Amino acid sequence: MRLATWNVNSLRARLDRVVAYLAANQIDVLAMQETKVKDAAFPAAALEAAGYQVAHIGLDQWNGVALASRVGLADVATTFPGQPAFAKPGNEPKLEARAIGATCGGVRVWSLYVPHGRALDDPHMAYKLAFLEALRQAAGTWLAANPNQQLALVGDWNVAPMDTDVWDISAFAGATHVSPPERAAFAAFAQAGLVEVTREHLPEPHTYTYWDYQQLRFPRNEGMRIDFAWCSPALAAAVAEVRIAREERKGQGASDHVPVELATS
Repeated sequence: MRLATWNVNSLRARLDRVVAYLAANQIDVLAMQETKVKDAAFPAAALEAAGYQVAHIGLDQWNGVALASRVGLADVATTFPGQPAFAKPGNEPKLEARAIGATCGGVRVWSLYVPHGRALDDPHMAYKLAFLEALRQAAGTWLAANPNQQLALVGDWNVAPMDTDVWDISAFAGATHVSPPERAAFAAFAQAGLVEVTREHLPEPHTYTYWDYQQLRFPRNEGMRIDFAWCSPALAAAVAEVRIAREERKGQGASDHVPVELATS
């Protein structure tokens, strides 16, 4: 199986690129984040015409996650147990479209868009940490129930776990993505029994998956590594290759993230 994760940063704006990428790289399952489209307007027809079954959760023009699979798509879930809601000041808590899971070719795949956090003292940071902890607990429960299952938690984690996952750590002083609480919440998935396979296969420092549109970040290679794949031991053992499709950041209409691919033997 060839499984990829990609924050597409508006699926309707990148649809042609996504369809072309799927065909050119023979992707079996694509997990997408930041589709930025409501379910009613999700462009399923184009993906289905390319040979994929699709599942999507999009509640408004923000967030949104999807799965496209040509190896089956079963038991779709649009939340995980304990997934927290977010409440803006003065408003009722709202469950956001940040997680979707399905079984594809025997692998339980979750497409995840972890909250940004916004600032270290922002309520969104507490929400981010609560989201990560609830997801960790859910994953631990799934693994305890079936230690031999093939499970992949993939997506945009909005955490740079190591200093070399950003172009210049001094530029992130007092910022999100690199703070000790965020890094601890990310590392805790190993304690739940998962393996982060992209680092295992691509350990090189300053290997990025995201470049901001501003200030010529991509031409200067001033990026961040924030897209990852936490896998169950059974699936991690089967991963033979990991590739970051850096070329997808080039050209007109590119997302600010690039696909990260896992190939199993």
